[in-house]
Amino acid sequence: MKPIWIVDDDESIRWVLEKALARENLSTKSFSNARDAIEALQSSTPQVLVSDIRMPGASGLELLQTVKAKFPGVPVIIITAFSDLDSAVAAFQGGAFEYLAKPFDVDKAVELIRRALEESLREANVEQASADTPEILGQAPAMQDVFRAIGRLSQSNVTVLITGESGTGKELVARALHKHSPRAAQPFIALNTAAIPKDLLESELFGHERGAFTGAQASRRGRFEQAEGGTLFLDEIGDMPFDLQTRLLRVLSDGHFYRVGGHQSLKANVRVIAATHQNLETRVREGLFREDLYHRLNVIRLRLPSLRERREDIPILTRYFLSQSAKQLGVESKRVSDNAMRFMSGLELPGNVRQLENLCNWITVMAPGQTVEIKDLPQDLVEGRDQSMQLESPASRPVAFDPHLSAPVAAAAQYPEIVQPAAVQVASSGDKQSWITLLEAEAAQMLSNGDADVMDVLGRQFESALIKMALRHTHGRKNDAAVRLGIGRNTITRKIQELGIAGAKDD
Repeated sequence: MKPIWIVDDDESIRWVLEKALARENLSTKSFSNARDAIEALQSSTPQVLVSDIRMPGASGLELLQTVKAKFPGVPVIIITAFSDLDSAVAAFQGGAFEYLAKPFDVDKAVELIRRALEESLREANVEQASADTPEILGQAPAMQDVFRAIGRLSQSNVTVLITGESGTGKELVARALHKHSPRAAQPFIALNTAAIPKDLLESELFGHERGAFTGAQASRRGRFEQAEGGTLFLDEIGDMPFDLQTRLLRVLSDGHFYRVGGHQSLKANVRVIAATHQNLETRVREGLFREDLYHRLNVIRLRLPSLRERREDIPILTRYFLSQSAKQLGVESKRVSDNAMRFMSGLELPGNVRQLENLCNWITVMAPGQTVEIKDLPQDLVEGRDQSMQLESPASRPVAFDPHLSAPVAAAAQYPEIVQPAAVQVASSGDKQSWITLLEAEAAQMLSNGDADVMDVLGRQFESALIKMALRHTHGRKNDAAVRLGIGRNTITRKIQELGIAGAKDD
């Protein structure tokens, strides 16, 4: 944490504040005049600045103006005399966090500095989170459309409305729009309007003056002021209370607003990006969302696809999240087997990217080995997928044969040992039954004949057919065939020997 700067020409005040803050384990740096502090700002910044308002040379108001121009997130506390009301008003107009009247109680001064410190650290955390946010990952065509839209909007300050299901990454897109905009050097401030109680949301957005309501012991800047010159991201805008929508509309219309309990109009130079998972058109029809605000927000709309629409991105996202969670825990990143990756890519994941990230965090902590198999995944996911597959009709399941042939003809041509001649004849007549149907018919015939080891016989034929086809696709290379089938190299070697399959070779 950076030190607290104390700027005062009175040595006794500097000494008292230094000792009081030292007892709180807070580091300080003192200056006897504003000019020295302004020069020091060229190479360093304070966490909080405490400055007298009247000093020889440059005044505390000049120092306040300099700090707010360069470092708007640094809280400034102005020390002033009781009789100097005009100076106190000027300090607030200049953006001071609070003023400290002489003579002041030392304990109250420390309490005020601590409140300013909490404000400073909160804003620093927001900025750090923004800096640490990764670029959006995705190779699917639907995501490429999103990337192209971000590129087209890179030099624009236009308002953007981002829609999509929860967990699709709407805030990441908003951060990318900010990062690649002319406002990139200024703050990015995010606010989830659904996460803030209605009674506090107005203060969060617009700030409040001291005494505006019970508990408002000091003035506080709202998100619009914190985002000055930059971007304000309003997530879940569809949940914003109706009366607050009117205030937001005015800011978007003329750029002016008032703090709660304030009488001075403030000008906002902020780009607004809004996001929602709801259908705003429906909420407008239901009278829950202002139509004029909807049109103000819906200048450019970006729709984010669900993860179900971009399943090809699941492997790259999985690898990234596993790497990130491993770094956080200081362990080696785990690897998902090809078979498990195919299983994960087939999951519905209603929580979208956020759910996938949580799943990867679970895998990092809970999966027993470095290579993760299907059995290592959360039991509820595995059982849920098994049940959904059991509910499918046999004919609805995917068939991985030659698309130019009907399923029964393909099965008969490629796996003659599985299919009875009668079944081939029926298939050749154009009956569109699936290979599962043929397998069921074969099993029924064997069971009717009283054949023993039906499972073993058909299982060996099934495995043999799969391995032969994989070897055909890989020109006999068994290691490549194992990768294509999602099994281990040792497993395919053992199966080839057990089933007596010829023609396989090492890669």
